Amino acid sequence: MNGQQNVGEAWRSLTGWLQLNAPVSYASLLPPADEQAIEAADTQLKHHLGFGLPDELASLWRLCGGVDHQEIEHDEEGEVGSGAFLPGGVIMSPVDALRPRLPDHTGKDWWQGAPVVPWLTGDESGPESGHWVGAIGVGRWGLDSLPGVGAEPAFPSIAAYLDAVLRTVTEGPADAMGPDVPGLAWGCLIWENPEYPLLDEALPHWTPIH
Repeated sequence: MNGQQNVGEAWRSLTGWLQLNAPVSYASLLPPADEQAIEAADTQLKHHLGFGLPDELASLWRLCGGVDHQEIEHDEEGEVGSGAFLPGGVIMSPVDALRPRLPDHTGKDWWQGAPVVPWLTGDESGPESGHWVGAIGVGRWGLDSLPGVGAEPAFPSIAAYLDAVLRTVTEGPADAMGPDVPGLAWGCLIWENPEYPLLDEALPHWTPIH
């Protein structure tokens, strides 16, 4: 089974769960990214960095081009991001994903040539941290810990990451993906650390799944 089929199956399984259990998160999914945007991302990476778009990321973008947070009537403080249904944050669009990865105006590549591309971020206004993907798998990045050549992945693939998320919400243990555990709030799958919650007024409306 090739990577595209793996991503497709993992994505359909996870989004099928969202549709039944977290319908507002499911409603946040954008349609597939425009093929021209995917090809442009591949072209820019090859031109500036010498490697192309990871196949798995292209496959994911052909299923979903990112998210659009839904307005939640009862979330008066805007604390719940309906599209943040993955523990790593939100799926980045092709344009957003390339912005932190391409060399800066001086031509310097702060990622030291690592053949990886950001695809998830919990910091949409930056982004300054998140998850990257490359042929070697999926790993974490931050402005103070940008990966270089030889970066170590945490998961072997996007498909494996999505499968791990689904297992965590359906089977547990709750902390299988880290200190943030899955819970539901107003029809959204939201990952929260019960010991150090980021939610404030919305916290009483967040119910852990396990």
